[in-house]
Amino acid sequence: MHASALFAGAVARLLCRVDEALGRPPTLDFVDMGAGRGELVTGVLAALPADVAARARGYAVEIAGRPAGLDERITWLSEPPDAITGLLFANEWLDNVPVDVAEVDPAGVPRLVLVAADGTERLGEPVSGADADWLARWWPLPGEEGLRAEIGLPRDLAWAAAVDRVARGLAVAVDYAHTADARPPFGTLTGFREGRETTPVPDGSCDITAHVALDACTAACTSLRTTARTAHTPLDTARTPSDTARALPAARLLTQRAALRALDLTGARPPLTLASTDPSAYVRALASAGEAAELTAPGGLGDFGWLLQPVGIPDPLP
Repeated sequence: MHASALFAGAVARLLCRVDEALGRPPTLDFVDMGAGRGELVTGVLAALPADVAARARGYAVEIAGRPAGLDERITWLSEPPDAITGLLFANEWLDNVPVDVAEVDPAGVPRLVLVAADGTERLGEPVSGADADWLARWWPLPGEEGLRAEIGLPRDLAWAAAVDRVARGLAVAVDYAHTADARPPFGTLTGFREGRETTPVPDGSCDITAHVALDACTAACTSLRTTARTAHTPLDTARTPSDTARALPAARLLTQRAALRALDLTGARPPLTLASTDPSAYVRALASAGEAAELTAPGGLGDFGWLLQPVGIPDPLP
Protein backbone atom coordinates (compact mmCIF):
# COMPACT_ATOMS: atom_id res chain seq x y z
CA MET A 1 0.00 0.00 0.00
CA HIS A 2 2.81 2.42 0.82
CA ALA A 3 4.13 2.18 -2.75
CA SER A 4 0.72 2.93 -4.28
CA ALA A 5 0.26 5.66 -6.85
CA LEU A 6 -1.82 7.66 -4.39
CA PHE A 7 0.85 7.54 -1.68
CA ALA A 8 3.60 8.30 -4.23
CA GLY A 9 1.62 11.29 -5.43
CA ALA A 10 1.44 12.69 -1.90
CA VAL A 11 5.19 12.22 -1.45
CA ALA A 12 5.72 13.93 -4.82
CA ARG A 13 3.75 16.93 -3.55
CA LEU A 14 5.94 16.98 -0.46
CA LEU A 15 9.02 16.96 -2.70
CA CYS A 16 7.58 19.93 -4.62
CA ARG A 17 7.15 21.82 -1.35
CA VAL A 18 10.76 21.06 -0.44
CA ASP A 19 11.75 22.28 -3.90
CA GLU A 20 10.01 25.60 -3.28
CA ALA A 21 11.60 25.95 0.17
CA LEU A 22 15.01 25.35 -1.40
CA GLY A 23 14.41 28.06 -4.00
CA ARG A 24 14.06 25.61 -6.91
CA PRO A 25 17.69 24.42 -7.10
CA PRO A 26 19.24 23.29 -10.43
CA THR A 27 19.08 19.67 -9.23
CA LEU A 28 16.59 18.24 -6.74
CA ASP A 29 17.31 14.93 -5.01
CA PHE A 30 14.75 12.36 -3.95
CA VAL A 31 16.31 9.55 -1.89
CA ASP A 32 14.18 6.48 -1.12
CA MET A 33 15.70 4.68 1.87
CA GLY A 34 14.98 0.94 2.01
CA ALA A 35 13.64 1.13 -1.53
CA GLY A 36 12.63 -2.50 -1.99
CA ARG A 37 12.28 -2.86 -5.75
CA GLY A 38 12.10 0.89 -6.33
CA GLU A 39 8.31 1.16 -6.43
CA LEU A 40 8.07 4.38 -4.41
CA VAL A 41 10.84 6.33 -6.13
CA THR A 42 9.43 5.26 -9.50
CA GLY A 43 5.98 6.49 -8.52
CA VAL A 44 7.27 9.77 -7.12
CA LEU A 45 9.22 10.63 -10.28
CA ALA A 46 6.20 9.78 -12.41
CA ALA A 47 3.94 12.05 -10.34
CA LEU A 48 6.12 15.18 -10.49
CA PRO A 49 5.16 18.15 -12.64
CA ALA A 50 7.27 18.38 -15.79
CA ASP A 51 9.29 21.40 -14.64
CA VAL A 52 10.24 19.67 -11.37
CA ALA A 53 10.81 16.26 -12.99
CA ALA A 54 13.32 17.83 -15.37
CA ARG A 55 15.53 18.75 -12.39
CA ALA A 56 14.85 15.74 -10.19
CA ARG A 57 17.34 12.98 -9.46
CA GLY A 58 16.00 9.76 -8.01
CA TYR A 59 18.05 7.49 -5.73
CA ALA A 60 16.98 4.07 -4.48
CA VAL A 61 18.94 2.94 -1.39
CA GLU A 62 18.75 -0.81 -0.88
CA ILE A 63 21.18 -3.60 -0.02
CA ALA A 64 19.66 -5.94 -2.62
CA GLY A 65 20.65 -5.75 -6.25
CA ARG A 66 19.06 -3.43 -8.79
CA PRO A 67 15.89 -4.97 -10.25
CA ALA A 68 15.67 -5.48 -14.00
CA GLY A 69 13.70 -2.91 -15.94
CA LEU A 70 13.99 -0.10 -13.38
CA ASP A 71 13.74 3.43 -14.78
CA GLU A 72 17.19 4.48 -15.97
CA ARG A 73 16.78 7.85 -14.25
CA ILE A 74 16.99 6.11 -10.86
CA THR A 75 20.44 5.59 -9.35
CA TRP A 76 20.66 2.38 -7.31
CA LEU A 77 22.89 2.62 -4.20
CA SER A 78 23.66 0.63 -1.07
CA GLU A 79 23.72 3.83 1.01
CA PRO A 80 22.54 7.40 0.43
CA PRO A 81 24.57 10.03 -1.39
CA ASP A 82 26.96 12.07 0.72
CA ALA A 83 25.35 15.48 0.10
CA ILE A 84 21.60 15.50 -0.55
CA THR A 85 19.72 18.61 -1.63
CA GLY A 86 16.08 17.67 -1.52
CA LEU A 87 14.06 14.99 0.26
CA LEU A 88 15.33 11.85 2.01
CA PHE A 89 12.34 9.58 2.60
CA ALA A 90 12.74 6.53 4.85
CA ASN A 91 9.51 4.57 4.46
CA GLU A 92 9.43 1.59 6.86
CA TRP A 93 13.22 1.55 6.95
CA LEU A 94 13.99 2.10 10.63
CA ASP A 95 11.82 -0.81 11.82
CA ASN A 96 14.22 -3.15 10.01
CA VAL A 97 17.31 -1.80 11.78
CA PRO A 98 18.11 -4.59 14.30
CA VAL A 99 17.73 -3.87 18.00
CA ASP A 100 18.45 -5.79 21.19
CA VAL A 101 15.62 -6.79 23.50
CA ALA A 102 15.77 -6.37 27.27
CA GLU A 103 13.64 -8.28 29.77
CA VAL A 104 13.31 -7.80 33.52
CA ASP A 105 14.52 -10.80 35.50
CA PRO A 106 13.07 -12.07 38.83
CA ALA A 107 15.35 -9.69 40.74
CA GLY A 108 14.02 -6.67 38.80
CA VAL A 109 17.15 -6.27 36.64
CA PRO A 110 16.81 -5.65 32.88
CA ARG A 111 18.88 -8.24 31.01
CA LEU A 112 19.57 -8.82 27.33
CA VAL A 113 17.44 -11.51 25.73
CA LEU A 114 19.57 -14.08 23.90
CA VAL A 115 17.94 -16.10 21.14
CA ALA A 116 19.10 -19.38 19.58
CA ALA A 117 18.57 -20.17 15.91
CA ASP A 118 15.50 -22.23 16.77
CA GLY A 119 13.91 -19.33 18.66
CA THR A 120 14.72 -20.56 22.17
CA GLU A 121 15.33 -17.63 24.51
CA ARG A 122 17.35 -17.12 27.66
CA LEU A 123 18.41 -14.06 29.64
CA GLY A 124 21.99 -12.87 29.31
CA GLU A 125 24.01 -10.12 30.94
CA PRO A 126 22.41 -7.05 32.54
CA VAL A 127 21.93 -4.16 30.16
CA SER A 128 24.82 -1.73 30.65
CA GLY A 129 26.59 1.28 29.19
CA ALA A 130 24.95 3.33 26.45
CA ASP A 131 22.12 0.80 26.13
CA ALA A 132 21.26 1.19 29.80
CA ASP A 133 21.37 4.97 29.44
CA TRP A 134 18.99 4.74 26.47
CA LEU A 135 16.55 2.57 28.42
CA ALA A 136 16.63 4.90 31.41
CA ARG A 137 15.77 7.89 29.25
CA TRP A 138 13.44 6.47 26.63
CA TRP A 139 11.97 3.19 27.87
CA PRO A 140 12.45 2.79 31.65
CA LEU A 141 11.40 -0.65 32.81
CA PRO A 142 9.71 -1.02 36.22
CA GLY A 143 11.13 -3.89 38.25
CA GLU A 144 8.32 -6.26 37.31
CA GLU A 145 9.51 -9.64 36.03
CA GLY A 146 8.82 -10.31 32.35
CA LEU A 147 8.44 -6.71 31.17
CA ARG A 148 10.30 -6.06 27.93
CA ALA A 149 11.73 -3.21 25.90
CA GLU A 150 13.49 -2.89 22.57
CA ILE A 151 16.68 -0.83 22.87
CA GLY A 152 16.36 1.70 20.06
CA LEU A 153 19.86 3.19 20.18
CA PRO A 154 20.97 1.61 16.85
CA ARG A 155 17.98 3.23 15.16
CA ASP A 156 18.78 6.62 16.67
CA LEU A 157 22.30 6.33 15.29
CA ALA A 158 21.12 5.11 11.89
CA TRP A 159 18.63 7.96 11.61
CA ALA A 160 21.18 10.59 12.71
CA ALA A 161 23.66 9.23 10.15
CA ALA A 162 21.03 9.37 7.39
CA VAL A 163 20.04 12.94 8.28
CA ASP A 164 23.72 13.85 8.29
CA ARG A 165 23.73 13.14 4.55
CA VAL A 166 21.19 15.92 3.92
CA ALA A 167 22.99 19.16 3.09
CA ARG A 168 19.73 21.10 2.67
CA GLY A 169 16.19 19.87 2.53
CA LEU A 170 14.03 17.52 4.54
CA ALA A 171 14.46 14.05 6.02
CA VAL A 172 11.31 12.02 6.74
CA ALA A 173 10.94 8.69 8.53
CA VAL A 174 7.61 6.87 8.26
CA ASP A 175 7.07 3.81 10.40
CA TYR A 176 5.12 1.79 12.92
CA ALA A 177 5.93 3.77 16.02
CA HIS A 178 5.30 4.47 19.69
CA THR A 179 6.30 7.25 22.04
CA ALA A 180 7.35 7.43 25.68
CA ASP A 181 3.81 7.98 26.95
CA ALA A 182 2.58 4.71 25.42
CA ARG A 183 5.36 2.14 25.26
CA PRO A 184 4.03 -1.43 24.94
CA PRO A 185 4.85 -3.30 28.19
CA PHE A 186 6.08 -6.44 26.41
CA GLY A 187 7.64 -4.86 23.33
CA THR A 188 6.65 -5.27 19.69
CA LEU A 189 9.20 -7.70 18.25
CA THR A 190 7.60 -10.03 15.75
CA GLY A 191 8.24 -11.91 12.54
CA PHE A 192 6.56 -12.08 9.14
CA ARG A 193 6.66 -14.94 6.69
CA GLU A 194 4.89 -14.63 3.33
CA GLY A 195 2.85 -11.73 4.66
CA ARG A 196 1.67 -13.52 7.81
CA GLU A 197 2.75 -12.74 11.36
CA THR A 198 4.86 -15.48 12.94
CA THR A 199 7.27 -16.12 15.79
CA PRO A 200 10.46 -14.08 15.23
CA VAL A 201 12.98 -16.89 14.78
CA PRO A 202 16.45 -15.63 13.71
CA ASP A 203 17.14 -18.43 11.22
CA GLY A 204 16.59 -16.45 8.02
CA SER A 205 13.15 -17.96 7.43
CA CYS A 206 11.20 -14.78 8.23
CA ASP A 207 11.49 -11.01 8.36
CA ILE A 208 11.99 -9.74 11.90
CA THR A 209 10.74 -6.29 12.83
CA ALA A 210 9.83 -4.09 15.78
CA HIS A 211 8.07 -0.75 16.08
CA VAL A 212 10.23 2.37 16.30
CA ALA A 213 10.65 4.79 19.21
CA LEU A 214 10.45 7.77 16.86
CA ASP A 215 10.59 10.28 19.71
CA ALA A 216 14.07 9.00 20.56
CA CYS A 217 15.10 9.32 16.91
CA THR A 218 13.85 12.90 16.97
CA ALA A 219 16.12 13.76 19.87
CA ALA A 220 19.09 12.05 18.22
CA CYS A 221 19.12 14.79 15.58
CA THR A 222 18.83 17.83 17.84
CA SER A 223 22.43 18.69 17.03
CA LEU A 224 24.51 16.82 14.49
CA ARG A 225 28.19 17.10 13.81
CA THR A 226 29.50 17.32 10.28
CA THR A 227 31.77 14.29 9.99
CA ALA A 228 34.78 13.43 7.98
CA ARG A 229 33.81 10.47 5.85
CA THR A 230 34.38 9.01 2.44
CA ALA A 231 31.77 7.80 -0.02
CA HIS A 232 32.54 4.26 1.15
CA THR A 233 31.78 4.82 4.84
CA PRO A 234 28.65 2.81 5.71
CA LEU A 235 25.90 4.39 7.75
CA ASP A 236 26.35 2.01 10.66
CA THR A 237 30.08 2.66 11.00
CA ALA A 238 31.24 4.89 13.84
CA ARG A 239 32.68 8.13 12.48
CA THR A 240 34.93 10.72 14.07
CA PRO A 241 33.22 14.11 14.40
CA SER A 242 35.02 17.16 13.14
CA ASP A 243 35.18 20.40 15.07
CA THR A 244 32.32 21.83 13.01
CA ALA A 245 28.82 21.37 14.38
CA ARG A 246 25.52 22.29 12.78
CA ALA A 247 22.43 22.88 14.84
CA LEU A 248 19.20 21.60 13.33
CA PRO A 249 15.73 23.01 13.90
CA ALA A 250 13.39 20.98 16.03
CA ALA A 251 12.00 17.88 14.38
CA ARG A 252 8.28 17.18 14.38
CA LEU A 253 6.25 14.03 14.96
CA LEU A 254 2.78 13.61 13.54
CA THR A 255 0.52 10.82 12.41
CA GLN A 256 0.30 9.68 8.83
CA ARG A 257 -3.31 10.79 8.87
CA ALA A 258 -2.27 14.38 9.67
CA ALA A 259 0.66 14.34 7.26
CA LEU A 260 -1.32 13.07 4.29
CA ARG A 261 -4.18 15.46 4.96
CA ALA A 262 -1.65 18.29 4.93
CA LEU A 263 -0.58 16.96 1.52
CA ASP A 264 -4.16 17.17 0.22
CA LEU A 265 -5.01 13.50 0.57
CA THR A 266 -8.23 13.35 2.58
CA GLY A 267 -10.25 10.31 1.54
CA ALA A 268 -13.34 12.45 0.95
CA ARG A 269 -15.99 10.84 -1.27
CA PRO A 270 -16.57 12.45 -4.66
CA PRO A 271 -19.83 14.38 -5.11
CA LEU A 272 -22.78 12.22 -6.14
CA THR A 273 -23.54 14.62 -8.99
CA LEU A 274 -20.39 13.33 -10.71
CA ALA A 275 -22.01 9.89 -10.97
CA SER A 276 -24.65 11.23 -13.33
CA THR A 277 -22.44 13.58 -15.34
CA ASP A 278 -19.36 11.33 -15.69
CA PRO A 279 -19.90 7.81 -14.28
CA SER A 280 -16.40 6.58 -15.18
CA ALA A 281 -14.75 9.52 -13.43
CA TYR A 282 -17.00 8.95 -10.41
CA VAL A 283 -15.91 5.29 -10.16
CA ARG A 284 -12.24 6.27 -10.39
CA ALA A 285 -12.67 9.01 -7.79
CA LEU A 286 -14.53 6.64 -5.49
CA ALA A 287 -11.75 4.04 -5.71
CA SER A 288 -9.17 6.73 -4.98
CA ALA A 289 -11.17 7.93 -1.99
CA GLY A 290 -11.32 4.39 -0.63
CA GLU A 291 -7.56 3.99 -0.90
CA ALA A 292 -7.01 7.38 0.72
CA ALA A 293 -9.33 6.41 3.55
CA GLU A 294 -7.28 3.27 4.15
CA LEU A 295 -4.01 5.23 4.18
CA THR A 296 -5.40 7.66 6.76
CA ALA A 297 -7.61 5.33 8.83
CA PRO A 298 -7.39 5.71 12.64
CA GLY A 299 -6.35 2.42 14.20
CA GLY A 300 -4.65 1.41 10.95
CA LEU A 301 -2.22 2.99 8.51
CA GLY A 302 -3.30 6.46 9.59
CA ASP A 303 -1.61 5.86 12.95
CA PHE A 304 1.82 5.39 11.40
CA GLY A 305 4.32 7.93 12.71
CA TRP A 306 5.92 10.57 10.48
CA LEU A 307 9.14 12.16 11.73
CA LEU A 308 10.05 15.35 9.86
CA GLN A 309 13.55 16.80 10.21
CA PRO A 310 14.16 20.00 8.22
CA VAL A 311 17.76 20.84 7.35
CA GLY A 312 18.43 24.43 6.30
CA ILE A 313 14.81 25.09 5.31
CA PRO A 314 11.54 25.82 7.13
CA ASP A 315 9.22 22.92 7.82
CA PRO A 316 7.35 22.53 4.50
CA LEU A 317 4.19 21.06 6.08
CA PRO A 318 1.74 23.48 7.72
